[in-house]
Amino acid sequence: MKGVSILFLQAVIVLIGIVVLAILIRVPLTEGRATNRDLFSIYADPFILYGYAASIAFFVALYKAFKLLGYIGQNKVFSSDSVNTLKSIKHCAIVLSVLIVLAGLYIRLFHDKEDDPAGFIALCIVTTFVSIVFATAAAIGEKLLQNAIDLKAENDLTI
Repeated sequence: MKGVSILFLQAVIVLIGIVVLAILIRVPLTEGRATNRDLFSIYADPFILYGYAASIAFFVALYKAFKLLGYIGQNKVFSSDSVNTLKSIKHCAIVLSVLIVLAGLYIRLFHDKEDDPAGFIALCIVTTFVSIVFATAAAIGEKLLQNAIDLKAENDLTI
């Protein structure tokens, strides 16, 4: 039963990655600035390229979460590999939140005066908050797992 749930969670992570990749490919074609532009000029837009570069941290965090589930499935939860994986997820979430805040600031400061950036700013605030929550959860999990590993090592020495 445990293996099935781990496999299900890994499939969910892969599905999330596919959906986000599809969104990253499709959304630039539907945005307002894409009207009357060819494909190269749509995807060569600096802000779109920035979004793709920022998404690297998201996909690395997804891969690390997939690896962490693999460690759990192999009963290697209490290992330094799991701690390092959680640390990587934390760093990816922090980097992603900083990049989202920078994008929001750029749009806020340099947007076209006829456009209203309120929706984009609200989206930036929500996604930054979600990234910070994930970073905090990963940091707490990392600390708890490291304490459990230290306690296990100490108990192994006393017996």
